[in-house]
Amino acid sequence: KYMHGHAVIISGPAGQGGAARLAARGALRIGAGVVSVLSAADAVAEHAAQLNAIMVKTYDRADTYLDRLIALKPSAICIGPGLGLGDASLAKLQATLTCAIPMCIDADAITLIAANKPHVLRKSTVMTPHEGEMRRLIPHAFEQTTCRVSLAQIAAKAMGCVVLFKGADTVIAQPSGAYKIVTSQPFEHAAWLATAGSGDVLSGIITGLLARGCHAADAAAVGAHLHLQCADAFGPGLIAEDIPEMLPRILAQGLSRARPQRPEKGQ
Repeated sequence: KYMHGHAVIISGPAGQGGAARLAARGALRIGAGVVSVLSAADAVAEHAAQLNAIMVKTYDRADTYLDRLIALKPSAICIGPGLGLGDASLAKLQATLTCAIPMCIDADAITLIAANKPHVLRKSTVMTPHEGEMRRLIPHAFEQTTCRVSLAQIAAKAMGCVVLFKGADTVIAQPSGAYKIVTSQPFEHAAWLATAGSGDVLSGIITGLLARGCHAADAAAVGAHLHLQCADAFGPGLIAEDIPEMLPRILAQGLSRARPQRPEKGQ
């Protein structure tokens, strides 16, 4: 199992762990060999009550957090979903960013980066802002252009990492300026992804792909496309918890199309 990577999802404060659990489920379903949620001791009970195949790891004090994270030997880290915006969350983020490990940064972690001293990230990092978060990251850029591709490229260059700019047309930009667009237009039910927690699952899927060894830009593009396929396959009524459970069907369909057809007997 460890040959398929260890994805570690960083949990926020007690009572705010749902987003981390959604991300963890996405990482597990995409095929990370091991998935752990790293939590402060006072949040363990809520995670343990709802997680089985996903391990719950703890740290006792804020000053032991980084040592505990490193001891887990993660292949990839997800930080941001439900992280919180206080000083303790900022300290946890800053400690995590010192790790030279592929990473997916989302939600509260993006807001913290935008509000504090800019931090150039690594090329193995994927940042996943929606438009509001992007405006906080690069407010000056919105005064110059409304082009989503240009905005994603500006953010990727400024942050030094891959940026997945969420939207009906999701743009994945690299610091070099190279980009891909994953459009929702072919998917009838893509609008159902506009539901609480959907982005947390996407972050988990990307983290799982990073843990398996995917390049950051590829993990972002594949994750975004699978996210859309899951929504389309489920259809109306989709909620975030449904997305990881659709992945086996989508992956099986992809494998079936990729498998060479055996000739029928007599041919």
